[in-house]
Amino acid sequence: MTINQRAVADPDTFAVRRTIRIAAPPEKVWTAVTEPEHISRWFGRTVLIGGGVGAHGTIGWPDEPARPIRIEAIHPSRSVTYRWCNDDIGRVPDTVDDAPSTVFTFTLEPTPDGTLLTVEETGFEMTADPAGSLESHRQGWDDELDKLVSLLEGSSL
Repeated sequence: MTINQRAVADPDTFAVRRTIRIAAPPEKVWTAVTEPEHISRWFGRTVLIGGGVGAHGTIGWPDEPARPIRIEAIHPSRSVTYRWCNDDIGRVPDTVDDAPSTVFTFTLEPTPDGTLLTVEETGFEMTADPAGSLESHRQGWDDELDKLVSLLEGSSL
């Protein structure tokens, strides 16, 4: 498995960023970051209703309530942006607009040996605990993207 640098949290811009190399073609990576059944294999159980920009649904992990998620932007084969409610507000909101949310974007760049994938998540200044959320999500992107690399480099997604 390809070993990548860890995510970085920037408290000045309230952003988390991680760039990784994946020994898999961009088409395979695109499928893994845009199709709910494939996202669910590495990131969290994801259900989206509809297709394209505006598609909405939920994302969740075991022992946690599912949280609202929505596709904000798509540039086919190049980038996809999601908005999700991830602040601990004591209840699960019905839509992503009912509570503080952050935005994360996956950007893909073809390389001679696979794909360079960057994720950047912003908006933590709107959460109840910006510093805690930054660190939690920094660790989360390390864990989840390592799973993605393992999945893509070891399976026939």
